[in-house]
Amino acid sequence: MLFSFSCSRIAWALLTLCATLLLVTALFFQYVQDYQPCVMCVYQRAALVGVIFAGLLGWLNPAHLWLRSGALLLWLASSAEGLLLAQEHVGYQLNPSPFNVCTSFAEFPAWLPLDRWLPWLFNPTGDCASIDWSWLGWSMPQWLIGIFALFAGLAVLFTLVQLTGRR
Repeated sequence: MLFSFSCSRIAWALLTLCATLLLVTALFFQYVQDYQPCVMCVYQRAALVGVIFAGLLGWLNPAHLWLRSGALLLWLASSAEGLLLAQEHVGYQLNPSPFNVCTSFAEFPAWLPLDRWLPWLFNPTGDCASIDWSWLGWSMPQWLIGIFALFAGLAVLFTLVQLTGRR
């Protein structure tokens, strides 16, 4: 049952929808609540975009083994990177000091300058150590640790199901 679900368009659509809603939420906080994203925030947004692309790739043709495998790999890599970025961001927030600061500008690869291509989404203007919002005692990057860990765990589960599943 889990194997057939992992090969269904609904599974990949749910992944795409969840990651897209998280990105829309980030834009709501930026443009409606006027919270300025820091460089770590925009890197985490880039990881979310990777999860969105993975979901779209898997949704295109989930029955195709190579396409589904590529989508799983992108999903896992983006989720793991997002988790590491969120952990680093929490470090800046919980241990602020002049020696523990993030840069004020994004350093995307020259072949993928997201901050120049999509400045409304990837231009950092905030401070990494600033905690402007919290819910239930957790800041945004602390919530993102859990979210990216969940995404990564599901990617691992789907991968294991693919490796051990039968048609």
